[in-house]
Amino acid sequence: MTEKNQCEIFCYDEPKVNRLKESINHEQIRNTTKILKALADETRFKIAYALSQEGELCVCDVSQIIGSSMATASHHLRLLKNLGLAKYRKDGRLVFYSLDDEHVIQLIQTAYEHALEGKAQEYK
Repeated sequence: MTEKNQCEIFCYDEPKVNRLKESINHEQIRNTTKILKALADETRFKIAYALSQEGELCVCDVSQIIGSSMATASHHLRLLKNLGLAKYRKDGRLVFYSLDDEHVIQLIQTAYEHALEGKAQEYK
């Protein structure tokens, strides 16, 4: 018996499928997946969301927001930086992080707004 969310027969649009298969850049897909995996972590998404709202936060601020040590906050921020999602600047003895560009800010805000719509279900 076929599930209701599956096709009942096997039939595909060969030209469309071939065109899409050729257009997919596998390296870009891998890099995008790394970004989404990083943001799938609740703590890192919380940090990214806070940065999208405030613009710039020091590591001390982030540690208080996520309820962790500064070392843990730094670890998460460094991962976001290494993936090109965040950048930092040093001011004396303080390090301030911000999101890298407008694309990242839009990604965070769009995901958050979509979840507010109540369409996101718990993954089981």
